Amino acid sequence: MKKYGFILLMVLGTSCATTERSGLLPEDKLLITREYVGNFVDYRHTKPSSFGDPHIIWIKTTRDTTFGKISVYSKKCEFNEGDRIYLRRIYTSPGVFGYWVYQIENDFSVSYRASEFQQDKKVLVQNWF
Repeated sequence: MKKYGFILLMVLGTSCATTERSGLLPEDKLLITREYVGNFVDYRHTKPSSFGDPHIIWIKTTRDTTFGKISVYSKKCEFNEGDRIYLRRIYTSPGVFGYWVYQIENDFSVSYRASEFQQDKKVLVQNWF
């Protein structure tokens, strides 16, 4: 009987023990797929520098008051001044492995795929969140 009591005590002790949270993101960040980046203020279009390069739009918001922080692939911007702009990440899995695609959107149906370029020297950007 003492043996079963000891086993029961051990099970209860390990189940009630505190655990250390580990991971790269806080728990609430795992569920967020859309993040507010400011109200739309203005945009600037950049033409391709060589054949095959994309048209890029640089977006200015109330949070990022300089061009070059947010860029999307497009020739023209259909956001209206004052629109709330969000950054959304979408997980796509075209094959065995998937990846995250980021897009800039407003509260309505206008959205653009976010580019991976920064203003200075067209450095690839990988850290959105």
